[in-house]
Amino acid sequence: MFMYRFFLAFIIATVSLYTFPVVSEFGIIVLLPSFFGEIGELNWQGQFNLDFLMFLLMSGFWIAWRNDFTRKGITLGIGGFFLGAPYLAAYLLYLSFQFKGDAEKVLLGERRK
Repeated sequence: MFMYRFFLAFIIATVSLYTFPVVSEFGIIVLLPSFFGEIGELNWQGQFNLDFLMFLLMSGFWIAWRNDFTRKGITLGIGGFFLGAPYLAAYLLYLSFQFKGDAEKVLLGERRK
């Protein structure tokens, strides 16, 4: 469990440390036109962006499903979609402590175990 938690903390730190200077340099406004523009160009960067977009959708839907699509679950799922890997890693890290490393409860929730 230690290595799993270390890995999640590594994801949070790495992506955050990369994101801050990028946002400082280019701003947040150019993200969406650039992201979807590459998808529209039908190139490799666009393919990667589309693949990543699908991962974000799966992340958001899994979080909402895990929380039974309650208002809280949908809100958490929207966070998973828009805030990406650091958000999902922080959520999983939180759950790993909340459920004392019980992977089944972390992944499925308490009611499905």
